[in-house]
Amino acid sequence: MRTLVLAAAAVGAMILPGATRMAGQQAASPDLDNKVKAFLEQRQGTWRDLNVPDSDGQLLHDLIVKHKFRQALEIGTSTGHSGIWIAWALAKTGGKLTTVEVDPERHRTALANFKAAGIAPYIDVRLGDAHEIVPALSGPFDFVFSDTDKEWYTQYAQAVWPKLAPGGCFTAHNVAGRGAGRGIAEFLAYMKALPDATATVDTSSRAGVSISCKKG
Repeated sequence: MRTLVLAAAAVGAMILPGATRMAGQQAASPDLDNKVKAFLEQRQGTWRDLNVPDSDGQLLHDLIVKHKFRQALEIGTSTGHSGIWIAWALAKTGGKLTTVEVDPERHRTALANFKAAGIAPYIDVRLGDAHEIVPALSGPFDFVFSDTDKEWYTQYAQAVWPKLAPGGCFTAHNVAGRGAGRGIAEFLAYMKALPDATATVDTSSRAGVSISCKKG
């Protein structure tokens, strides 16, 4: 999807107003559902800057809700389309998303989009180089979505998999078709070889979404 272009971006963090809610909170209200739906409908077909398509956002949302995941990590925020779908699902399960973006302008746009969609309280938005931030995160996580520099997919998986809870899933975008870049074959082989993983690729997505879940 997107490629890291700032090799030495400053590492920082911004927690949106109200983002102190913890896992275990009540499910999203009908008012929030309506607000997110209205925002997504208003913006349908306008997402650029290497965001996921609506169908893949729905896929991530449904996976989180189905398995009741609560502690999510997104590597590559872009301008926030996938993060909105993920955080919307987490609002229903009582969870929270940590998302990392290296580009300051995309970061600022994502902050505005999260606020406009009404899901800012469910997101910890971090600005900086994921190569540095992701390995330093303590976890644990039960859901991960990687959508950044493809040549680093394997390194991200190596950094996060030990912090993934049993039953949790590590997902990755653009693993098939024209969007699959350097490093994808290595990443898919690595995930398939993990003894405690069940690795598949969702073929309903044109971009290809890898879903690797940790055996309980």
